[in-house]
Amino acid sequence: MDTKDLVHRYYELANAGYWDDWCDLFAADQVMDEQLAGHVEGRETLRAMMKGFPEMYVSFANRPQHFVIDGEQAAVISHISGRTKGGDSIEAQVCNYFRVTDGKIVYFANFHDSVPFAPVTGG
Repeated sequence: MDTKDLVHRYYELANAGYWDDWCDLFAADQVMDEQLAGHVEGRETLRAMMKGFPEMYVSFANRPQHFVIDGEQAAVISHISGRTKGGDSIEAQVCNYFRVTDGKIVYFANFHDSVPFAPVTGG
């Protein structure tokens, strides 16, 4: 899978809530710098972390708005809309950075305001 197809698939699976399949897009030794969760190494660590994700939200969507793809790198501007189990609304603009090798995400980082996520982070 090339970078464009992989990045599009990332959003398709996330928006469908298929987190196990979503985790399979990452390399076994992936590294992620996630704005809220921090530094995450390894696909299976990520998979364990994502098992709790559906417990935080009754609805979640990460809708891409603009893609920039250059070889094995991509940046995507997107908008997250969610609702927590407690009824709180989450709205945030996000920039995701991807580095892809051999059809897998080997490095990922996201950048956004953390304030809108206070209902799930306790911050």
